[in-house]
Amino acid sequence: MAPDRAGRKPAGPPPSNSARPQSRAPLNRVRSHLRKADPVLARLIDARPTFDPQEWLAELPAMDLFGSLLFQVAGQQLSVAATRRTLGRIETLFGGHLPSPGELLDVAPESLRQAGLSWRKVATLRDLAERLSDGRLNPEILSELPDEEVIAALTTIPGIGPWTAQGALIVALRRQDVVLPGDLALRKAIRRAYELDHLPSQAEVLAIAEKWRPYRSVATSYLFSA
Repeated sequence: MAPDRAGRKPAGPPPSNSARPQSRAPLNRVRSHLRKADPVLARLIDARPTFDPQEWLAELPAMDLFGSLLFQVAGQQLSVAATRRTLGRIETLFGGHLPSPGELLDVAPESLRQAGLSWRKVATLRDLAERLSDGRLNPEILSELPDEEVIAALTTIPGIGPWTAQGALIVALRRQDVVLPGDLALRKAIRRAYELDHLPSQAEVLAIAEKWRPYRSVATSYLFSA
């Protein structure tokens, strides 16, 4: 019997109505859906017919779930430039690459602190690395779970909130239906594109994004590019 997402043996089979993550849809199908669903997005898509909303993911270094969460945690409350500098120092510490969970646990916490991580972030990443190393979290099982269950599992770790977990869903698991309603840049992009007279609340972002399902991640890429 396979372990559950926390690495334990389940008491029985999963519920028959448990949702499964969707496979990635071809970009032409995604564009067609978004154009029909939202006239604002239709205008953005038509204005940039050759734009690939998923290209930015290819520009990132290859990251597994741990690497993407390290990337997200390191960047909490930092600018993009500061995050890149911190990640560069971490890569230098580990011989030019981002560490695996075991490699991170093998170095002294002080070394991570000297690389630019706060003590809180060091504690978060060590907790995450321990759970991935001892099987309490299993990346293969997490990759098969619906978005909400992945977020629920990851946010049990102090220092990993919904925004961080959602970022990992997009970067590591390449989920196409993720929206970060608290992202200030997204809220500003929506205000511009929809010509609002105010900065939308998180609830308003979710309401606007509802029509984008099941491709909310892709829709936000168009908004950021506008």
